[in-house]
Amino acid sequence: MKRVFQSIMYLLFVFVSFWALIKAITSYENPFSLYENPLVWILLVFLVLVILVKEYFSYTVYKMTEELKLEKEGFNPEEIEDEWEVWFRKVFKKFTRSKAIEEEEEIVLDHNYDGIKELDNVLPPWWVYLFYATIVFGVIYLIRFHIAGGDSQEMEYEKAMAKAKYEIEQYKANTPNLFDVEKVELLTDDGAIARGKAVFNLNCASCHAPDGGGGVGPNLTDEYWILGGGFKNVFNTVYNGGRAGKGMVPWKGVLKPQDIQKVASYIISIEGNTTAKPKKPQGEIWKKE
Repeated sequence: MKRVFQSIMYLLFVFVSFWALIKAITSYENPFSLYENPLVWILLVFLVLVILVKEYFSYTVYKMTEELKLEKEGFNPEEIEDEWEVWFRKVFKKFTRSKAIEEEEEIVLDHNYDGIKELDNVLPPWWVYLFYATIVFGVIYLIRFHIAGGDSQEMEYEKAMAKAKYEIEQYKANTPNLFDVEKVELLTDDGAIARGKAVFNLNCASCHAPDGGGGVGPNLTDEYWILGGGFKNVFNTVYNGGRAGKGMVPWKGVLKPQDIQKVASYIISIEGNTTAKPKKPQGEIWKKE
């Protein structure tokens, strides 16, 4: 009963861990980035270690059980070799071609340095095969990149960037309603100004006062500006934020660019208005060049 319970808990753990791992992989943009998502790798390594330890103990218990069976039947377990061990020993010998200690006398060279003798061992086949593989790789690499003119990593990057820029331009060309912050212009129609005023009252009035006279934020109706006046400067300040650490936060992640355009247009429209409690000037007088 205890063994059944352990098996159930083990299977439950593997299932839950595997499910969590799949969930993480499908949720993250770069799931296998150790720097961005270390928990994915921690979970993966932990899961593999648990499985390996479990299988090791299972194999150990199985082997001990088999040895006890052999002893009951009158056999000596040490005299019976496991099939996998025999196979592994053959493969290991084939890839190393090493001589047993009893056979080393056959490959001893005539050199004798103060009693130190040298063995005429052959190169391990696995090393030779790996060396040949590097030669093949080198030839292919030479032909591919130095003779056939294959793209280097730098060329691949430049082509990828050029393709991305082309796709962006194509997207802009095929999307006429796409908002371009570089080409934004002042709006003067009543509908746009009304919309800008509504957005201003909802998001900006708490710092600049409903009439724009200023509060925590500066007065928006005078000719003094901290980051420059005019529609372009006002739009950029609202869109990207004010001075780092002590200015207004960027609103580009909160408001739509079209609404920021209308808010900036509304702010320009109230310049010169008389306010109830105008704040003292901040910044410098800005004049359009």
